Amino acid sequence: MQDLRKALADIHAIRGQVARATLFRGYGPATVALTGMVAGLGAFFQAIWLGGSHDIAGYLIVWVGVALISAAMIGGETITRSRRLHSELADEMIHAAIEQLIPVAVAGALLTFVLVRFAPESTWLLPGLWQILYSLGIFASCRLLPKSLFAAGAWYLAAGLINVAWGAEGEAFSPWRMGLPFGIGQLLMAGILYRTLGGGPFEDSYGEG
Repeated sequence: MQDLRKALADIHAIRGQVARATLFRGYGPATVALTGMVAGLGAFFQAIWLGGSHDIAGYLIVWVGVALISAAMIGGETITRSRRLHSELADEMIHAAIEQLIPVAVAGALLTFVLVRFAPESTWLLPGLWQILYSLGIFASCRLLPKSLFAAGAWYLAAGLINVAWGAEGEAFSPWRMGLPFGIGQLLMAGILYRTLGGGPFEDSYGEG
């Protein structure tokens, strides 16, 4: 029985190693592009609902909502798409992809809480810091995804740094400080994924495993 458990553990470890060395095809270009449009709608909604006010509670409702909707859209498609394209390795591939993003998501949530709760005068940093953290998630994921996605990570890093540099001028909470970087960035990611992984009706022909 002990030998059987060891063999099963070895198989699980091997499958995990194979998953981490395989190009992940679980992110669909169309859905990624759609999340860029969701970001644009979020900016439009903020502009109508909050106008030019610096209501941090309303701001968080809008952009945390946009993040949750986008994560649900991408997550749901990632599961179904991975099971179709990666077959028996789907669970390991999904786990490997999520591993790259969990630290960024946790850090972003904790950083937001700390700034809002203990340093509200510094909340103007949030748009830039969110974009910088997102860029780090993309950079970390490049080992599983097409290396050309580095360009999208660089876009978010540059946008975040610009927001940090200029945000203190009173425009940090402008809806377009989030809407434009994420709208353009997600469309850029979608274009790269479509060019490198495909997105048409015959995409199953590339699937591994």
